[in-house]
Amino acid sequence: MVQRQEPAGMELIHLLREVTLQLDLAGAQFAGRNGLHPTDLRALIALLDAARAGVPSTPGRLGAHLGLNSAGTTALVDRLERLGLIRRVRDTEDRRRVLLEVDERAVDLGQSFFGPLIDRTLALLATFDDGERAAIRRFLDGVREAAESR
Repeated sequence: MVQRQEPAGMELIHLLREVTLQLDLAGAQFAGRNGLHPTDLRALIALLDAARAGVPSTPGRLGAHLGLNSAGTTALVDRLERLGLIRRVRDTEDRRRVLLEVDERAVDLGQSFFGPLIDRTLALLATFDDGERAAIRRFLDGVREAAESR
């Protein structure tokens, strides 16, 4: 059997793939424990990220972000609302528009499960200096951009 020489940096690609797998497994465990579909978890993350960025979330934006059609988005929003994890609210600037907000219950649920992982990750990051963290950020931003352009 011929062993092919891997390009430089492939060990980091393999490590990134393993990190992605472990995070996916953690997400699946969280979803399973809480009666959620993996798409429900992705939706909650998308809504939290949008809120943190100050971007209003509409069902249409959420569906586009997750690659869902209108019917799938409605079913997703209905399901999360029934579970008490999100709520629909009228936009105060345009009463015809519905916005989606994550309920504090969902935040608490996520914090109780992912909080220890976040704390351990922050502790690890604290061991890196500013330059190293900047390099990590540049790498992760680049990987995200590469994945978005697939």
